[in-house]
Amino acid sequence: MYVWPCAVVLAQYLWVHRSSLPGKRVLEIGAGVSLPGVVAAKCGAEVTLSDSEELPQCLQNCRRSCLANRLPHIPVLGLSWGQVSPELLALAPIDIILGSDVFFDPKDFEDVLTTIYFLLEKNPHAQFWTTYQVRSADWSIEALLCKWKLKSIHVPLRSFGADKEHLGSSSLPGRHTIEMMIISLAKSDGT
Repeated sequence: MYVWPCAVVLAQYLWVHRSSLPGKRVLEIGAGVSLPGVVAAKCGAEVTLSDSEELPQCLQNCRRSCLANRLPHIPVLGLSWGQVSPELLALAPIDIILGSDVFFDPKDFEDVLTTIYFLLEKNPHAQFWTTYQVRSADWSIEALLCKWKLKSIHVPLRSFGADKEHLGSSSLPGRHTIEMMIISLAKSDGT
């Protein structure tokens, strides 16, 4: 039940854009304790939370967060990145995919983007809003974005008040470099 710094930053982005959330259909992947998804739900979005079906403790943490925030009816699904499951195929249409710190381990990068590509192909108008911690200058998803015909837009943290040392009335532990981007399908001309 730990809230990672990337989740706080993504929650701040959702809060700043809260007027655009009512009625939006939101899926949070790799939700963990679900701070971004809970904020989206509190702002009026129709939220579904997901984490790996192979990590029942993470799914239980999602449910506990929902109960603690008086959101007992939010669906929690087991979705494993890179796997096409019946749950993934049965997902209702979505407008926004959320993912905080899902680019944690390079061995998972392609599985994450494979899942995102599948969801965006099924929902071409949707966007993937993601925050990540820069852990190594050698880690990049740029080639994978090209491979999966995805594009990204960098979102400066200062543009939504997330460049402060103390965010959400709590200090982000340690020295973290957090980045945010919005990923969507590239147009057929590659843009």
